[in-house]
Amino acid sequence: MTANLRSVEEIKSIIFQLAPDELMVLMATIEERLETLGMMQLAETGFQEWYDPEEDIYNDDA
Repeated sequence: MTANLRSVEEIKSIIFQLAPDELMVLMATIEERLETLGMMQLAETGFQEWYDPEEDIYNDDA
């Protein structure tokens, strides 16, 4: 993390000041971000076979 990032406690204190409708929007945004990250991690496992050194025989550089 960089020094200009806020601490978790600072972020929590700001979040607790939000109106309920703003909090709902924030929660939906965070949920969407987490879902995207989860899908990206899941999809990444499907590409593991691409890192197989034996498959390099098909590359022109090999």
